[in-house]
Amino acid sequence: MPPAPQMPETPVPDRGVVDAPQGNWVDRWAPAATRPYLRLSRADRPIGTWLLFLPCLWGVALAAAASGGLRLADLWIVVGCAMGAFLMRGAGCTWNDITDRKIDAAVARTRSRPLPSGQVSLRGAAIWMLVQAALAAMILFTYNWAAVALGIAALLPVLIYPFAKRFTWWPQAFLGIAFNWGALFGWVAHTGQLGWPPVLLYLAGIAWTLFYDTIYAYQDAEDDALIGVKSTARLFGQGPAGWLRGFLAAAVTLAGLAVILALINGNVLTMVLALTGVWAFGWHLAWQMRSLDITDTANCLRLFRSNRDAGLLLALFLAAAAAI
Repeated sequence: MPPAPQMPETPVPDRGVVDAPQGNWVDRWAPAATRPYLRLSRADRPIGTWLLFLPCLWGVALAAAASGGLRLADLWIVVGCAMGAFLMRGAGCTWNDITDRKIDAAVARTRSRPLPSGQVSLRGAAIWMLVQAALAAMILFTYNWAAVALGIAALLPVLIYPFAKRFTWWPQAFLGIAFNWGALFGWVAHTGQLGWPPVLLYLAGIAWTLFYDTIYAYQDAEDDALIGVKSTARLFGQGPAGWLRGFLAAAVTLAGLAVILALINGNVLTMVLALTGVWAFGWHLAWQMRSLDITDTANCLRLFRSNRDAGLLLALFLAAAAAI
């Protein structure tokens, strides 16, 4: 095991983060003093917010399709979930960077992040995390009490996730548990209670996360091996295709079952639209499989980011099913 890298004792100049999209809005337009904190929240790379928000859309749209259509109150559910996803993704990423600051300093892709590079102090990061969580809590308490309880319960997997790669080869599963909670939340925010369709949709989201985050993890597989960090990319090695196909099949099958169970008593057009969304979602994942080159980090990052479009396909068709 190589010696642990030393954390910078004094702040370093603002040079951005190497794995953020070039020309992102934080680097271009945010005031200089706010940039390190926005980067802690990954505001310079919105894909994570999308991946947290999209299951919320799935949940509320499927609930609306199953219970008579969209209501005016659903607009606030969607807007609140969007703001909450931004804030809680930011708080979760800040917590992740606090716990991983020494690991990040040892990995080429992450050593330029605000904490390992010294742009933000540990105390400053902790305060920023609490501010974001408090703002998210203010939004959460506008929903029904079942949704509030579910939102509070979501904190447990968020707290555990950063440590998962230290004790299991399956940290992507823990990320899936945390990131897809919105499928349950969106349904409960609309209906006031849980049911089997959102549970199946949640499980579909976990399989989806295993798919896309394994692709993402191949960027760091070599560095992770050097410092002893576990991941599904390291576990699967050079032969992930069978596993990825399994995650794809599980995501599509479970999402399809969720739709069928939720809409079995509805009209045929609603069912057809929703299942077309599941098909389009699966088609996009299959395209990613055909395009994947695990030896090309740029390819892995591009395909990972494309999962915004995969999740949006399902969300849009479910919303269309709810609107008719």
